Formats: sequence, structure tokens, C-alpha cells
Amino acid sequence: MIKKLLSPLLLLFIFIFSGLGTYAQGDLMIMPKRLVFDGSERSQEINLANTGSDTAVYAISFVNYKMTEKGNFEQVEEQEDGQRFAEDFLRYFPRRVSLAPNEAQTIRVQLTRTGNLEQGEYRSHMYFRAVEEQTALGAEETEESEGISINIKTVFGISIPIIIREGESTTQIDLNELSLNTEGENPKLSLVINRSGNMSVYGNLTATHIAPDGTETEVGMVKGVSVYTPNSKRYFSFELRNAAEVDLTGGVLKVSYSEDKGDTLATREIEL
Repeated sequence: MIKKLLSPLLLLFIFIFSGLGTYAQGDLMIMPKRLVFDGSERSQEINLANTGSDTAVYAISFVNYKMTEKGNFEQVEEQEDGQRFAEDFLRYFPRRVSLAPNEAQTIRVQLTRTGNLEQGEYRSHMYFRAVEEQTALGAEETEESEGISINIKTVFGISIPIIIREGESTTQIDLNELSLNTEGENPKLSLVINRSGNMSVYGNLTATHIAPDGTETEVGMVKGVSVYTPNSKRYFSFELRNAAEVDLTGGVLKVSYSEDKGDTLATREIEL
């Protein structure tokens, strides 16, 4: 466990320019925004930083979610068919942190009982819940009526997925049901990401317009799109915010789904 008091500028530099991805809510910043054990490491670290002006306390625990076909998350207590929780194979410390303003701290996460892992993927979410009298992430309102006082306090939390992968991936990805809606301020592209195999996928969607003369223009991109096991598909839509300079009534629209490190998982084209 490492606890450091850093300048606000240094905090921003570390978390924004580290290249590992930062997740933030309120005054709590977390890096990385997802943790994957793929056999190369038995221990990893999560860095927390309080960028607010008040001391904040966070309780750390595991929660489990399932992803819907539209990409929403629903908390579950029991594993569903094809789903495996990772929490029984992880240990972490500390389990509670108190961060002064501009203070950062490291949470160490270790694999355990790896001899009991079966081929495939395990996933749980590490949950950071603001507790006590913190105000950095909370909002407090008081209403009074005929001598009755009602105190309403909202406590926020943030979670990141922790994934354990055992063995070789058999996952395959396909894109289909592409449709383009040109109504509205920005055109919107809808598609279905189909997943098969034993592991989840996480990557970036890129839309490229190819004009009849072969000119290629990137017209839209969205990062961090996942399809978690055991789901076989995810419906997804995103706006093409850079399409103003191209003619979407002609040519080809190519959509690519790629991993962060650059490997292309799937592509699909539609004639316009």
C-alpha cells in the first residue's frame, strides 16, 4: 500500500497522460479503468486519487453485474449460465481508504487459488463506495414539514471490472445489422456486435466513409465498447460526428471493431 500527497497538476498528469485509461466520478479518479489478469501477472495495482478539497473515505468491496444486450448493467447475486465470478480468486488490500485532498493511494490486487481456475473467463467488479460524512461525492438536502425533518443524503460509488482469463481465447466477433439514420443533427449508425467463444471482448468502434474515388474519411469513433460473457450479442448505436464533410448518399461506410492495442476483431461494410 502506497500513500502519497501530490500536487493537483501532478495528479492530472499521472492519471490523464499515463495511457492506461482513467475512470472518474465526482472527486475520485481511478486508474486503470479495468484490470485484466491474462496469465502474465499475479499481482496488479489500482491507483486512487482524491482531486477534491475535502477528505474522502471509501469502502472497497466486490459486486457482480450482468450486461444486458443493450449494454446496461444489472447487479446479480448468483452466477447465471455461462457466467463466472472472479471475487473468489482475488484478494486485495486495503479494504478502506481515507484520502486527504490531492492525496493518492495504491490498492494491490492479487490472484489466489489459481489452481482451481477452469478454462475461460471470470469477472467481478471492484466497488468504491463513498462513506461517512464525505461531501466530495455526495449531495445533501434537508426538507422540513410541520416539525418533521427529513434528511436526504445521496452516496455515490464507482466500480471497475476485474477480469481473470485462463487458457486460450476461442472468442470470435462478427458485426451485422448495420443501419444508418441520417435524421437529426448528426447521422447515427446502429449495429449488432455478435460474440461467440469463451471470453469477453473490449475495443473501439470506428466508422470510415469511402468515397467513390477511394478517399477514406473517419467519420465516427467510440472507445471502450465491451461485450461481456455470457452475452452473445450487443446492440449499439453511435453518432457520426465528423460526417459533415462527406456525402453519405454515396460510397461505402466501413465499420471496424478493434482492440486497444490495434488488432482488428471484425469489419463490415454497407453500400450507401
